[in-house]
Amino acid sequence: MTLQPIPRATESKRRSATSLDAHSLESDDTRVQCGDAYFQRTERSASPTLNRRGFVSAAGTFAALAPALSLAAADSAAPEADRLRVAAIGHTGRGGFGHGLSTTWLNVSETVIVAVADVDQEGLKREQQRTRAKHAFSDYREMIKQIRPDIVAVCARHVDQHHEMIMAAIEGGAQGIYCEKPFCRTLEEADAIVAACERSGTKLALAHRNRYHPALVATQAAIKAGAIGKPLEIRCRGKEDARGGCQDLWVLGTHLFNLVPVFAGNVTACSAVMMKGHELVTPSDIVQGNEGNGPIAGDRLHARYETESGMPVYFDSIRNHGVGAAGFGLQLIGTEGIVDLRMDSEPIAHFIPANPFQPASKPRPWIPISSAGIGKTEPIPDIVNQVAHHILAVRDLLAAINEDRPPLCSDVDGRATLEMVHGAYASHVEGGKVVQLPLAKRTHPFTNWQDNAS
Repeated sequence: MTLQPIPRATESKRRSATSLDAHSLESDDTRVQCGDAYFQRTERSASPTLNRRGFVSAAGTFAALAPALSLAAADSAAPEADRLRVAAIGHTGRGGFGHGLSTTWLNVSETVIVAVADVDQEGLKREQQRTRAKHAFSDYREMIKQIRPDIVAVCARHVDQHHEMIMAAIEGGAQGIYCEKPFCRTLEEADAIVAACERSGTKLALAHRNRYHPALVATQAAIKAGAIGKPLEIRCRGKEDARGGCQDLWVLGTHLFNLVPVFAGNVTACSAVMMKGHELVTPSDIVQGNEGNGPIAGDRLHARYETESGMPVYFDSIRNHGVGAAGFGLQLIGTEGIVDLRMDSEPIAHFIPANPFQPASKPRPWIPISSAGIGKTEPIPDIVNQVAHHILAVRDLLAAINEDRPPLCSDVDGRATLEMVHGAYASHVEGGKVVQLPLAKRTHPFTNWQDNAS
């Protein structure tokens, strides 16, 4: 059984979506593990159901959906013939199967994992057992050719593999793709993927799981209503561990950059410097990144971005800064308060009232922001698991296929995030000058820099 062909998407339909919706998974753990990442848990939640021939819309507010939420338990799953067939691609030793991207489908009753692919035989055997897939392949292209899956999960973390895997899935007729972050290595690769999705109508969603958190809608509403007064700037920091600098920009900074347009609009320009110690990075400092993300250099990075809204955005990362992941997130600073967003945490957002530039007579409270609003109890019982285990993201992808709209975190959004990454490189190559985005050159700025220096 196959899904009905998806009409070719128009450019207007492929623009970023702005609404968010909620769904489900249960756990009683304090911390939720997803792959090798952890998500701090404080709440619990649940979800509506879809079927292969007729999805129910996942759009709308959480307040409207909450009464109908129900756990997608195995014993209530639709017959396998009526479920979307998923194939997962990984690579043991080179990013594995990502942060739980291959197993999330076990928690979505409208899907069934039918096949996995991994060139490593031990890894393949292990993943087949974990996912309960009927078929296992050492060649993902052969898997796609034989299985013709409805959805392909591109799970391997190493970004240098994503372009070929995604293109194979599109060419194989997949109607949906769920891809581990970062998106791909170069804007040239991103352009090719976006064009291929445009031609085929394939819906591609990226695993920037915080983008699907329903509290973002409430946060947007609070800022629009004037909670922080006049918005002044956005401050972003990576994890600043051993990956501080360029690697942090790629691996963690992309989570933050993906959220920037939600609050500040499209990014239009960048100025940045990359340093090794207290010296500016030169072509001789360039090395290859650890996760297939291409050339990187230095141990600290400072970037400023301009946006359509006029609000500047800053990103800073210093290797082994001493605060660990505590600063991993972004702050929206206004004249009457701050909204603080912590990645992979629950609550994801806090409101800190009062002018941040004036002394306070008593400690300023950090007030949680739930999907219901500032200071309100989270109405979705298991929200942390839904976000951490990609349930919200997967359900949004299913709805995007049904509604012929872009997922909340689409290929177009992924390309915009990559523009910010490459913008920092391009500006540094130009001596920290402001460079306009989108960039005219679509290859990696450091590759061009090295070629010119040799």
